[in-house]
Amino acid sequence: MRICWDWRLARVLDGDGEIVDESIWDARRSPASVAQRISRLTAGRMTDEARRLFERFPDAVPTPNYDLAPGEWPPLDADETELIQQASLLIAQEGVADAAGDPDRRLEHLVRAGDELKASWTTLEARVVEWAGLFLPELDIDAERSRIPNALASASSLEDAAAVLGTVPAEAGISDSEWQALCDWSEGVVEVESRIRKVEDATRVLTLEHLPSTSALIGPLLAARLSTAAHGRMRLARLPSGTVQVLGAETSFFLHLRSGIPVPKHGHIFQHPWVCRSPRWVRGKISRMLSGKISICSRLDAFEGQPWGDSEVAEVEARVQEIRQRHPKPRRR
Repeated sequence: MRICWDWRLARVLDGDGEIVDESIWDARRSPASVAQRISRLTAGRMTDEARRLFERFPDAVPTPNYDLAPGEWPPLDADETELIQQASLLIAQEGVADAAGDPDRRLEHLVRAGDELKASWTTLEARVVEWAGLFLPELDIDAERSRIPNALASASSLEDAAAVLGTVPAEAGISDSEWQALCDWSEGVVEVESRIRKVEDATRVLTLEHLPSTSALIGPLLAARLSTAAHGRMRLARLPSGTVQVLGAETSFFLHLRSGIPVPKHGHIFQHPWVCRSPRWVRGKISRMLSGKISICSRLDAFEGQPWGDSEVAEVEARVQEIRQRHPKPRRR
């Protein structure tokens, strides 16, 4: 025997497809109640009607109604079709509302938005620096690079910009139309830079609330990036520390598996000063130790444990210094 059910009814069928028993949902039907029952079915739960039949026929095999042959299950009538359409709309609206309140989804958008803005800023900033260098040939670009976009955007002429930057303009000068184009481009660079700061500020606020321990250990921006790479706080908490260590280095890792190049020692975690400012021969050791601590912090965040404070972070920093002192020189091969 088989027991089959949907949001309308439940049936027990024998081997020939004949109905042995049937239980119909006889409560008042509304889009909200139908949406609730469909959500329960989607989660893999039985309806009350199916549970009652299963208690009476414990040997019946639960079978999805979509596995039945045509004609073995009653089709929807016009009223039921209208109800399920309205219920589907309610379920979709609830899903959108849940997604809007999901910190993991919000963090993902913030991190991706920051990456896209930084990519745009890099291109725009490089262009304005090279462009300005044509008309300010004596300018020390390496020393004054960070000031060039703001100086050009706020100046009324090339001479004013040169004075702000402590240099002199080229004798050839610049036409009014080209100067206006250069100013507009510089204003775009300044505007994108302002947007990056706003996105990063929003990321810090959300991450400090959503990942307090991980943020205390490695900073909110890197914590947000690791959470996004792991597709959420709970998934980050469930990852082994070795996987956390190479998050962001997936391309190198798959190249290692395919072609045998050395396995990557770090991914996004390299952005932390404890790793990137350490000698190259201890970066792998520090990354391995730090990824273990990140795993602990992410589990505290996911399961709402006591957040880490300055004392715990200081212990990890002392451990980093110990590793550096223990290996002052690269190991001889």
